[in-house]
Amino acid sequence: MGSSGTTAGLTLALAALAGAALADPACDPARIDLRGDFGQAQFRVEVADDAAERAQGLMFRESMSSSAGMLFIYETPQHARFWMQNTLIPLDMIFADAAGRVTHVHANAVPKDETVIDGGTGVRFVLEINGGLAERMGIAPGTELRHPGIPADQAAWPCGEAGN
Repeated sequence: MGSSGTTAGLTLALAALAGAALADPACDPARIDLRGDFGQAQFRVEVADDAAERAQGLMFRESMSSSAGMLFIYETPQHARFWMQNTLIPLDMIFADAAGRVTHVHANAVPKDETVIDGGTGVRFVLEINGGLAERMGIAPGTELRHPGIPADQAAWPCGEAGN
């Protein structure tokens, strides 16, 4: 390759680096942001976006950091039902619609309980965090989620948009 090819390659590489530097840090797939009347919060998340990952969920975990959670992503809105079989820690389940707007919070799901937890219809996202945190933080219906798994054209709080 001649010098013009090298120059073109260098130009492309610099453009890619510049684009990466400008990438929105709010769009980290390992993090979810929440905003509501309480202000803002964020959690490091594992994403469960296929049937096998969603079936496994947080089963058999003995603990989870208070700043961590699991985000379940469904391809389309649906009637979401969960249970705590083989789940060893109490969890809050935060159900959200296609826009990432919280529609229901089930607090303190009981470890190993097989009672069905009904999150309602139209659920596209479910965030599981340690039991009791949602109430302590003020996470309630109407809270908005921001994550790159929420399509920007549908999101109530899209990636790239500032906080409040």
